[in-house]
Amino acid sequence: MTTEKTKAWSVVGMSTLSFTVCFMVWMMFAVIGIPIKETLGLNETQFGVLVAMPVLTGSLFRLPIGMLTDKFGGRVVFFWLMVSTIVPIWLISYGTAYWHYLVTGLFVGLAGASFTVGIAYCARWFPRNQQGTAMGIFGAGNVGAALTKLIAPSIVVAYGWTMVPKVYAVLMTVTAIAFWMFTFTDPAHSSATNNSKSITIADQLKALNDPKVWKLCQYYSIVFGGYVALSLWMTKYYIGEYGFDIKTAALLAACFSLPGGILRAIGGFYSDKYGAHTVTWWVLWVSLVCLFFLSYPQTHLSIMTVDGPLGFDIGLNATVFTVLMFTIGVAFAIGKASVFKYISDDYSHNIGVISGIVGLAGGMGGFLLPIMFGALVDLTGVRSSAFMLMFGVIWVSLLWMYWTEVRPMKQERHEAYLVRRAERDAELIE
Repeated sequence: MTTEKTKAWSVVGMSTLSFTVCFMVWMMFAVIGIPIKETLGLNETQFGVLVAMPVLTGSLFRLPIGMLTDKFGGRVVFFWLMVSTIVPIWLISYGTAYWHYLVTGLFVGLAGASFTVGIAYCARWFPRNQQGTAMGIFGAGNVGAALTKLIAPSIVVAYGWTMVPKVYAVLMTVTAIAFWMFTFTDPAHSSATNNSKSITIADQLKALNDPKVWKLCQYYSIVFGGYVALSLWMTKYYIGEYGFDIKTAALLAACFSLPGGILRAIGGFYSDKYGAHTVTWWVLWVSLVCLFFLSYPQTHLSIMTVDGPLGFDIGLNATVFTVLMFTIGVAFAIGKASVFKYISDDYSHNIGVISGIVGLAGGMGGFLLPIMFGALVDLTGVRSSAFMLMFGVIWVSLLWMYWTEVRPMKQERHEAYLVRRAERDAELIE
């Protein structure tokens, strides 16, 4: 007979695999969008909208999908979510106009909502002191962004870009069947079968009145939204900035995407050990420092000397750029897990809804940022303006964290010190 522990790890394993495939599909336009852009003659803003379109529905549906998960359980919701994307994925290969890809991209984007289902489904199989690790392992499915950059360019070169959606549709079908075969249903995880049966949508949405939830949304819009946006943007950035071909550019872009998925499990472990606040604080600082250097545009500086003009070229070469992006990928991976550790600690009774709200905010960051990246490039002509924008967003988040978390903690420690000192003085007087 299968034990509960075996069931729990089987659920985590298959959910992680399924989420990996869903993320591959979600990030598909990061690769196939490049030949589509060339064929249709799109500008940077139009390309940003194209690659971000699947992220829109994947973001907007995270909240309702999270509510359905709390009500009916993760297994059923996850399975039907994957099945619903198979036909739209296949239809992408038959598109001929810009609006065709936008519409099919909206339907394919539902795959991105799988995160909200899986995070709640996996967490509920484990005790609180192991939930960070379990959610971190599941979140490692973000590695699908890197796998798309490794697999899809080879398919494009060998068979043309239209073969990519067909291969992914078949892969999604096989994955959905395997998921149903090797996962389990626990009635206790469904509010439809326990004491929460009477819970209403209005009750679930009361979480939107909690300011702490909005703060977590801000954090996640960076570590996940920024991860998605840069995953979509980096292949094209390498081609435009450094002149690489699509296979080399995608491979280098995977240096950012790969740690952003795999190391999320480590982020869950450290969050269990050191706490969500400490880990998130250092994640944001590391990201800020990296983005400071990434923001500096390629510059030619000319200085007039007694012997005439002397020129200097200042900027990041491809190697240094890739190392900095790799570092941010590691930081974002750990941060994605630490933000959800906040949720499992403070909202264990309605983790599906809260993760849906926070996931929606993160996904909307992934939707809006690529569009803003493209608009900034069209307006300024400076490619590194994307990193300037990210730098500003993280700086705002650090200020918010300082005033709402760091400063109150310092005040509490100071008050505790004064109390201990008063007690010690009283003992000396006696």
